[in-house]
Amino acid sequence: MTPHSLVSRLRGWLARLREPTVQTDLLQVVKASLATVLAWVFAARLLGLEQSFLAPWVALLTVHATVYRSVLRGGQSVVATLLGVLLAYVLVEVLGYGAPALGLGVFVGLLVARWRYLRLEGVAIATTAVFLLTIGGTQEEALLVDRLLATLVGVVSGVLVNLLVVPPLDDRAAEVQLDVIDRRLGALLRRMAAELDEGVDDDGVREWIEETRRIDAEVDRAEWLLDYSRESQWWNPRRTRSSRAGDPDHGSAVLVRLEEGVAQARAIARTLEESVVRADEWDARFRGPFLALLDRVGRRVGDPDADVEGLREEIDALAHELSAADLPGLRWPLYGSLITSLRHIVTIADDVAAARPSIPT
Repeated sequence: MTPHSLVSRLRGWLARLREPTVQTDLLQVVKASLATVLAWVFAARLLGLEQSFLAPWVALLTVHATVYRSVLRGGQSVVATLLGVLLAYVLVEVLGYGAPALGLGVFVGLLVARWRYLRLEGVAIATTAVFLLTIGGTQEEALLVDRLLATLVGVVSGVLVNLLVVPPLDDRAAEVQLDVIDRRLGALLRRMAAELDEGVDDDGVREWIEETRRIDAEVDRAEWLLDYSRESQWWNPRRTRSSRAGDPDHGSAVLVRLEEGVAQARAIARTLEESVVRADEWDARFRGPFLALLDRVGRRVGDPDADVEGLREEIDALAHELSAADLPGLRWPLYGSLITSLRHIVTIADDVAAARPSIPT
């Protein structure tokens, strides 16, 4: 490996570290480690619990990507452990130790775990019952209490660390993803204009359609990030004092408009794919102005701050000019469809540009 390639790779790693999702992941790793150590120290050194190993284990599993999820799953862990202890106790009282009690404990535990209020951590009912039924722990009351305390210590440690140490709250990842969609959609429109000008075959048009599907995948990712952003604000003390606490519902509205823009770009590609009139056969009065407008609209979509003015007026002027021209009848359905889709995209781009300043950066 040459020094130049090593420097390039190092720069790539540093660039990755500046990405919001990577920073959030690294912070969660640090917090999970801290919660695990605190739970172990408290359970083993301060309380002297016999089953202190459970505390760091539960703490590690309690630090989740949002405060809400930590509280929810931590609470479910405590309830599931309590139910597992009670289940094992009842089975021993009725059936004693043995295979029948163990089998019934797993069956009932997994059945109850499917209850929607315990679905995330409900398997702990079965695992707790298995543990107690196989080591004979139900006859020692102190062991049952010890297990519950260790679980509670782990949950409290995980929740408190996630709540007090920079609670996860970051809308930047969603904002970056919206920018990705902007740029890719704009690049596609400009690519379509360039390839139509040079001459494009059916395979090229189909590739445009495939690119719209790939952008749809980016839209799905943006939707997931906005859902995460919304959840990260629940029960989060930073929500009211952080500049990063934006309005995910507003971001979702912007995303809907971008999704409509992708659909309109696909409509243009579909129209060209199904048209009996090839692009190189278009009337010169339509071809030149339309391709120029398509390229400028791509610039507008890819960069909402781009200095591209009067697009809607120019599109309307082109439609008005063509309506007075003596064009072959087969051309009008094609030209009208393309102009309509392009005008929709301009409207969407204007709406997105007007809305984006309200989204935190």
